[in-house]
Amino acid sequence: MILSLSGVRKSYTTAEGKVEILKGIDLDVAPNESVALTGESGSGKSTLLHLAGGLDHPDGGSVMMEGQDLVAFNDIERARYRRTQVGLVFQQFNLIPSLNVGANISFHAKLADRYDAAWEAILTKKLGLETYLTRYPEQLSGGQQQRVAIGRTLAARPRLILADEPTGNLDEATGDAVLDLMLSLARTAGSALLLVTHSLRLADRLDRKVVLRGGRIAQ
Repeated sequence: MILSLSGVRKSYTTAEGKVEILKGIDLDVAPNESVALTGESGSGKSTLLHLAGGLDHPDGGSVMMEGQDLVAFNDIERARYRRTQVGLVFQQFNLIPSLNVGANISFHAKLADRYDAAWEAILTKKLGLETYLTRYPEQLSGGQQQRVAIGRTLAARPRLILADEPTGNLDEATGDAVLDLMLSLARTAGSALLLVTHSLRLADRLDRKVVLRGGRIAQ
């Protein structure tokens, strides 16, 4: 498996007391597989994604990435994991405003020492961004910015792509086009995809759908 979560638990402390978000999650994602993670608001979808991305620590259980347990990683190892093995795509595009489109796309790959000009050219063409490389994020539409964000993630050829509502800020037609590109390019790059979405229509287009309910995977 690319990703394997076993008995993962996570809680947060609020003004009202301790709130248990994840209550023992078991989830596997295979190489080249696309998995949709769905469920009502507050069910723990984004929390699970953050744990898989090494952005947070579980209270219990293991988060294994190709046989390595993220829970045992120190800060340096966790940062290296985020830089070289996992790609993150969020609803907010998080582009660097001072960099043009071309520099934004290549940023992560260069940081991971995985820059490949030929692969970036393929991505740029498939994403329809060839004529926008010298523009800056503020000069792009929402759909164009999301395509740049996807290109930036895929340029480093991550083993695992984690996407949190990547089409949430887009209209339906643009969102469908962005998802088409993400699925196609993930397959080309040989990456697994774990995608959080509220849309059952979009979820049905992935290989498999997992539903979170009350901090657990619904059976």
